[in-house]
Amino acid sequence: MPFIAVRDLHMYYETRGSGPRLLFISGTGGDLRRSPNAFDAPFSQHCEVLAYDQRGLGQTDKPDVPYTMADYADDANALLDALGWERCMVMGVSFGGMVAQEFALRYGQQVERLILTCTSSGGRGGASYPLHELAGLTLEDWAQRVVELVDMRRDAAWQAANPAECQALVDEMLAGLRIGADEPGHAMGARRQIEARKDHDTYDRLPSLEMPVLIAAGRYDGIAQVSNQRAMLGQIASAQLELFEGGHLFFVQDPRAYECMSAFLKGERDGRAA
Repeated sequence: MPFIAVRDLHMYYETRGSGPRLLFISGTGGDLRRSPNAFDAPFSQHCEVLAYDQRGLGQTDKPDVPYTMADYADDANALLDALGWERCMVMGVSFGGMVAQEFALRYGQQVERLILTCTSSGGRGGASYPLHELAGLTLEDWAQRVVELVDMRRDAAWQAANPAECQALVDEMLAGLRIGADEPGHAMGARRQIEARKDHDTYDRLPSLEMPVLIAAGRYDGIAQVSNQRAMLGQIASAQLELFEGGHLFFVQDPRAYECMSAFLKGERDGRAA
């Protein structure tokens, strides 16, 4: 298994595929042992994809200190340096999209193209749902609440009409959450990550981004709402926005999503859209 020394961390990472380089930054609770992950997407068919477990998560070290979004951006930069990647495309999903914003703002010369997926700028551009407010829930109640948030169509009426499908979604989420749950520092690391996003705010700095940017999101996302996507679009002159038929996990709900994102990475989709 590939581990590498990155700043104060013993970091787990994987690479697959060949072609233009793509750094993939995962979301809340990201762990490469979970599925779907970066390598379940089709990008490695035409890119060399680098994905990793961020600090506090998965098989990477979990120091018991406060984490910041700058820490996460600096970790990504140090990983690229350690692997000899001078420039690459970057894709960040949800929390990873927040890290990707911070990374692109701090190390923009290294970013060829940027995909911000189901994420938010914070600040005056609007924040993603405050997941830290769910910290007191049991694992089962947390999964139930997040199933509702990830797709706003799954309201109380839908749940009452579709109890088996709703329970299957909760069970699927619980299965992912339980991976590594008995490992030392797991709960602490997950909590530290969620706490880091409370102060995320890139909104006023986003106009300095000059690389091509694709903002991709689901129309029914209750975590990173459409209004937040439009706010980011208004701040980035080089950005385009694509909305898909789905929620926070639109990329597994709408088959157009991967087609659009792959085309953007190949340089086939530029120009603004709404």
